[in-house]
Amino acid sequence: MYLDNLDELDQKILSLLTKNARYSYSEIGDIIGLSRVAVKSRIYALEKKGIIEEYTTIINPQKISGAVSCYFEIEAQPQALNNIIDKLYKNDTVTQIYRMSGNSSLHVHAVASSQDELENFIRNEIDCLEGAICVKSHVILSRIKDVKGLRL
Repeated sequence: MYLDNLDELDQKILSLLTKNARYSYSEIGDIIGLSRVAVKSRIYALEKKGIIEEYTTIINPQKISGAVSCYFEIEAQPQALNNIIDKLYKNDTVTQIYRMSGNSSLHVHAVASSQDELENFIRNEIDCLEGAICVKSHVILSRIKDVKGLRL
């Protein structure tokens, strides 16, 4: 499906790294039958092609006392869209910005350290977005399923 242009070994490597990005080259090699050096070379090639973008630690904000996670749907005037994106991009409370089709121009995720910080963010940033036609906010109550990246 997604990986038709990759050979079977690269697909296996990506599948393993998706499950556990902390696998060593040796562990991956033992599982798929390649040397550590061959695995390292293949992973380097996948990184160079941009197929593997980064390795990161994902922190669940709901497990941190007081943290509040919220999604915003923002419909914007077309001429104001780039300015809104620039302003939100620079804000540390914003974790993700997606350009969308449909009624909402942008889908924005933000994580605040507290309810007060979220309220201040909404009042001082979201409510002040010039060119925003409509803004809807949705506070996340619990995370049921959250898949990171592409599932193979």
